[in-house]
Amino acid sequence: MLNPGPTVAEILASHESGSGAPTSTAARVADAIAARGDDGTWITPVPREQLVAAAAEIECRPGARTLPLYGVPFGVKDSIDVAGWPTTLACPDFAYVATETAPAVQRLLDAGALFVGKTNLDQFATGLNGTRTPYPVPRSVFGGDLISGGSSSGSALAVALGQVPFCVATDTAGSGRVPAALNGIVGWKPSRGLISTVGLVPACKSLDCLTLMASRIEDLDRVFEVIAAPDPEDPWSRARGPRYRGERIRMGLPPESELEFFGDDAFRVAHLGIRERLGRRGFDTTTTTLRPFLDAGELLYQGPWVAERLVEFGDFLAEKPESILPVIREIFTSGYQFNAVDVFRAQQRLQELRAVVGRMWAEIDVVVVPTLGTTFTVDQVEADPIRTNTMLGHYTHFGNLLDLTAVAVPMGTAADGRPVSAMVFGPAQSDDTVLAAAARMLDEPRPVEAHMDVRLAQKERR
Repeated sequence: MLNPGPTVAEILASHESGSGAPTSTAARVADAIAARGDDGTWITPVPREQLVAAAAEIECRPGARTLPLYGVPFGVKDSIDVAGWPTTLACPDFAYVATETAPAVQRLLDAGALFVGKTNLDQFATGLNGTRTPYPVPRSVFGGDLISGGSSSGSALAVALGQVPFCVATDTAGSGRVPAALNGIVGWKPSRGLISTVGLVPACKSLDCLTLMASRIEDLDRVFEVIAAPDPEDPWSRARGPRYRGERIRMGLPPESELEFFGDDAFRVAHLGIRERLGRRGFDTTTTTLRPFLDAGELLYQGPWVAERLVEFGDFLAEKPESILPVIREIFTSGYQFNAVDVFRAQQRLQELRAVVGRMWAEIDVVVVPTLGTTFTVDQVEADPIRTNTMLGHYTHFGNLLDLTAVAVPMGTAADGRPVSAMVFGPAQSDDTVLAAAARMLDEPRPVEAHMDVRLAQKERR
C-alpha cells in the first residue's frame, strides 16, 4: 500500500534546521532500498557508501543550507544520462556508461539534490505497463499483482514507496502519467520544451518530454523551479507560459457517453463520483467533447510515429535483434511498413485535429478525464501485451501529439481497493493553471504566487 515518505519541503526543513542532515537522509534511503531487495524499482542504485559520501560532499559545499534542494534525494529514469553511470534502457546489450550528465539533471545536482540511482523502465521506453523489462517486473504498491505501469515504472514506485520524494522520468505517450496513476502519486507531463531533453535517449524525439513524479503538487512546484530552463541545444526548448493568477478555472467534462472504461464498472462509478465533486471545489464545469483528442491518440500507434523509434534504434535492431524483447521487437519492426506518403497524410490529419482542439480552448481552460479506464494484473498483460497496452494509453496517447500539458491526480481508490486517478490537461504553456486545478482537486493549498524564486522562499522560511 502507498507509504509516501517525507516531502521535499519536509526534507529541506529538516536539513536547514539541523534536525536532520543529508548524510542521515542518504543512509535512510539506502536502507529503505536494501530492505525491499531487487523488486524491480531500481536498475542501478548508488551503493550505500557512495550515496552517503555524495551527501557528505553536499554538506560541505559553501552556503550548502541555502541550496534550493539541499540534500533532497531523487531518482532518474534509466533512459536519461548521468555521468559515470550506465544508461541501459532496460537492455543490457545496449547499455553504455554516460560521459556527460543531462542538463536537466545537472541543474538538480547543482541545486544540492542527491542522486540516488537509475530506475527501471519498459525496455527502450516502449510501453505503458511496466512488464517489458529483463529485470524483475515491478508491481504496483497497491498489491494484487497489479502492474506498476510504464514505461517509467521504477520512478513511480520509488516515490510511492517513500524512498525518494521525487523522480525525473519521461512521457511520450503516457509513460509518466500511467505509472503515477497505478501507484497513487502525482505524475506531471509539462509542456514539451520546458525541461531540456538533451541527454535523454529518445523514444520518439519529436514527442518526448521529461516529466516529474512526486506525492504533492508543492514538490512538483519546487523541483520545477530548479529543473526548468531554456536550452539552446534542445531544438524544442521554449519558455514557460503565464502564471495562474487566481482566475476562475473553466473545466471541460466530456459526456459520460464518450468515456471508455472497458467494462470496468468500479472505475466508472469511481470516476463519475469524482466528477460530481468538482463543481463544489470552485470550478466552472461545462460539457465538452473528447472526440478530437481520441482521434489524435489513434494516430500514435496506428500511424507512422512508431517508425520514429527506428531513427534511434534501427541500427541496433538490425545488428542485435535477439537482444530486444520480442514484444518490443514487434513494435519496432512494424515501423518499416510506413512510407513518406503515410507520414505526410498523418501529419495533415493531425494538423486538422490540432486546429479543432485549438478552437476549444477559447471556451475552456482545462479538461478532466480518467487517467486510466481500467487496470490489469501482470498475468493479464503478459497474456495480451499489445491490446492491454493500447487500453492503458486510451486517455494519454494524444497528449504530446496535440502539444498539451497534463497531470495525473490521485483521487483515492475504487470500491475494490484499486487506485483511481483523474487526469487534468490543457493547452501548451498552461502548466500553471493545470497544476492549480490539480492542487484544488487534492485540497492541497497552493498560493497563487507559488512560483516565487526558491531561494527567496527559503530565506523567508528562515
